[in-house]
Amino acid sequence: MEMENRTVVSEFILLGIPNTEGLENILFICFSVFLLCSLLSNLLILAAVLVDSHLHTPMYFFLCNLAVIDLGCSSTTTPKLLADLLANSRAISLGGCMAQLFFWHFLGITECLIYTVMAYDRYVAICHPLRYLLIMNRRVCALLAISSWICGSFHATILTSLTFTLPYCGSNVMDYFFCDIVPVAKLACADTYVLRTVTFTNTVVVPLFCFSLILMSYVRIAASVVKMRSAEHAQKAFSTCASHLTVVCFFFGPCALLYTQPSLSPMVATRIQIFCDVVTPVMNPLVYTLRNKDVKAALKKLKGG
Repeated sequence: MEMENRTVVSEFILLGIPNTEGLENILFICFSVFLLCSLLSNLLILAAVLVDSHLHTPMYFFLCNLAVIDLGCSSTTTPKLLADLLANSRAISLGGCMAQLFFWHFLGITECLIYTVMAYDRYVAICHPLRYLLIMNRRVCALLAISSWICGSFHATILTSLTFTLPYCGSNVMDYFFCDIVPVAKLACADTYVLRTVTFTNTVVVPLFCFSLILMSYVRIAASVVKMRSAEHAQKAFSTCASHLTVVCFFFGPCALLYTQPSLSPMVATRIQIFCDVVTPVMNPLVYTLRNKDVKAALKKLKGG
């Protein structure tokens, strides 16, 4: 049996953000500021929750998981993007490309699952307040968080394996600013039907199922809030849910556009992806800090300490 002669791809060339010639320095400064803000704000959230015993509750435990995910998201694609803008270094090794794709999807699906768990936590807190601490005990919270991380790693392993077991024997120039499934698969010189099918299931069906669970939780929450006799309790319930709903919209909105519309132009897709990579990790701690008195108090205590 004769083997076909194929050029083994050892690296890819990232074309970067389209139509940004001459704006590299401005973009480098902007993205650097967002990266620093993301790292500092999420580290502050973690520190505030750890040092304040009043925040040792299920809601803030899951918020810490979210902060860790945002730290990972900021560190997955932005540093390479900054290097490309500063040094015009477009090449990325095969291993580096695999790492970007793996961690992007690992953190992405884990974040999706954590949002779903947080919605369930709010549902139990508002609809079953007397049994809240019994249902959401430490063991259950740890199990839900660990399960989310394990499912995320399983999801990313499948997608990364399917993507990089394809043969790449043609061009290694990728019309994108980081390694994601769609731009990488376009360079494969084999049928990508299986990859496209599994990708659709993992990146569209699973998040859609999670979003449906979140929606069901909030329908039940809204029904309970309407029945509340105390306006103060209703306002408090709305306040705790508003932050979560805001970050859910920031997450599911762009993802829905990216993975349900594969025909998006590279320029539009890149802008949406940059919002997910650069802006969203800053928005999550900002939303929870601005709308949450407990977190504000913990940050003041941390500053005072």
